[in-house]
Amino acid sequence: MADDPAPPAAESTASPAITNADAPPAPAPEAAPATASETPPPDPLADLGVSADALNDVDNDLATAAASIDELLKQANFDDPSAIPGGGQSLPTQGFELPNFQQAMQDAQVSSIDLLRDVELDVKIELGRSRMLVEDVLKLAEGSVVELDKLAGDPVDVFVNERLVARGEVLVLNDNFCVRVNEIVAGVKEEG
Repeated sequence: MADDPAPPAAESTASPAITNADAPPAPAPEAAPATASETPPPDPLADLGVSADALNDVDNDLATAAASIDELLKQANFDDPSAIPGGGQSLPTQGFELPNFQQAMQDAQVSSIDLLRDVELDVKIELGRSRMLVEDVLKLAEGSVVELDKLAGDPVDVFVNERLVARGEVLVLNDNFCVRVNEIVAGVKEEG
């Protein structure tokens, strides 16, 4: 390995100054012309019509106000007056009588019902029900008999606006059918 050539010598990283005799010399920077009357930069507060003296006055007023607030906070007592012996003085009280709410509620209910007295409702009496096929319905003719799910003498259902409200029996009065209510149904929903 003695035959290996020697590594090349380290090259200098500094490059020699390159000069071009034919190139014109670089122009010298121009100096700013000196004027006898240089103007100071514009004051932004002057544009708003605020002077530095006015700003100093505002700063002084704020400092005075902050000092006054601090003094008041030092004088303030944040203790619970009932925790201080003799400090919790009771204020004079007087009796207060509540109005009769029951009477007011009854009056409101009567007036509410009065508003609804002339509202029309749909009332239906259901004698019974029957399920039929379309074929059987098409066969119906004058004189056909449809069997219902209730027996003769069973109470009929009274619906008001599609809601079951009562049950009763069918009567005939002056050649008209009528229903005598035997039972008021509360909270029972329509069956079927």
